[in-house]
Amino acid sequence: MSLLSWLAVAVVIVAIWALIKRYETRLVLIASGLFLAVVALQPMAALDAFAKSMTNASLVMAICSSMGFAFVSSYTKADRSLVHYMASPIRGLGIFLIPVCTAITFFVNIAIPSAAGCAAAVGSTLIPVMLRAGIKPAAAAAAVLAGTIGSYLSPGTSHNPYVAKMANMEVMDFIASHAPYSFMIGAFSVFGVLIVCFLLGDHKGDANAKVDESKLQKQDDDFKPSPILALVPLIPITILVVGNVWVPAIKMGVAQAMLIGAICALIIARANPQTFTKEFFNGTGKGYADVMGIIIAAGVFAAGLKSAGLIDAFVAALKESNEIARWGGSFGPFLMGIITGSGDAATLAFNETVTPHAKDFGMTIEGLGGLAFLAGAAGRTASPIAGVTILVSGIAMVSPLEVVKRTALPMLLAVIACALLMV
Repeated sequence: MSLLSWLAVAVVIVAIWALIKRYETRLVLIASGLFLAVVALQPMAALDAFAKSMTNASLVMAICSSMGFAFVSSYTKADRSLVHYMASPIRGLGIFLIPVCTAITFFVNIAIPSAAGCAAAVGSTLIPVMLRAGIKPAAAAAAVLAGTIGSYLSPGTSHNPYVAKMANMEVMDFIASHAPYSFMIGAFSVFGVLIVCFLLGDHKGDANAKVDESKLQKQDDDFKPSPILALVPLIPITILVVGNVWVPAIKMGVAQAMLIGAICALIIARANPQTFTKEFFNGTGKGYADVMGIIIAAGVFAAGLKSAGLIDAFVAALKESNEIARWGGSFGPFLMGIITGSGDAATLAFNETVTPHAKDFGMTIEGLGGLAFLAGAAGRTASPIAGVTILVSGIAMVSPLEVVKRTALPMLLAVIACALLMV
């Protein structure tokens, strides 16, 4: 490799260190990419990547509309109604509350793709239920945490439209391609966490177990669950699946389906239209700032690495053996997810730089891209410093390290299985 490529390696190491130290992700990626582009005397490469990513129509539509719908689901309390009706029948199951609560969280997370948002809605209800049933706090928190892997079946999750566009596929077609493996990871979560919790004796109860009331969602005295409103979070997913699989006449894009879901929420909840509209667009803005912001930053970082010649050198090495890509595309995002608490930055950088070359080393773009983001999600689910881990640990009043003791091994086994089967 050239001297410039070795400099790029050093910058990558510094960037990883900065992410571990919890510096702002977007700042780290943009600064690293811009520095490398300037040193390579190609500053416009980084600036052009920034501008190009800002106006990526398919990503903006899917991500921002999904976040807007998530905000109005919360505003109308549709998410709370959904969790209420899913949680009502499960009391009295003993230790089997753990896999049931993981499965409930998994499916709710498809409708509410934000891991933290889903965990807040589900954890506020299910963690107290598990504690009252004699489940230890760490196991109760782990059951909810493990279920937050379900968001990767949601068309509103940033990685789905991102990799689908790269592979020239419809979003729902790409989701269908990795759905068996996503459900496989879900099975590892459900049964793996149950087995670990059983071996640790988490069903024997804790007389001192209690929840931190300040960490729970605000419980309004006038909240009354509505069975009709509980169906609202499922409307966009249902439209997209039915339209793509059974009724082509109603086939539509993610943004259109999310808007229909939002309109249904407005009508059913009889919400204030002005406040409702503000909430929806607050959500779209949040989606652009938080999710699109990382995608834009990853694009700048990738442009810097390319300008420095590191990507070409890396791809040349991968062509020698697809085993390097297989394990690099799985354990790389997985380990970064653990040590940074977020699989997004590492996964997006990998998919921006390496995944477009998948065919050069005998893989498909959708296979390698799907492997990378599922592995990153598994790493986040095994990380003690992930925001969602800290959230559920706070509700259960237990150390995050105790929680990930119960999720780490199932997630590791799930990543190995995906690496062996997906590519």
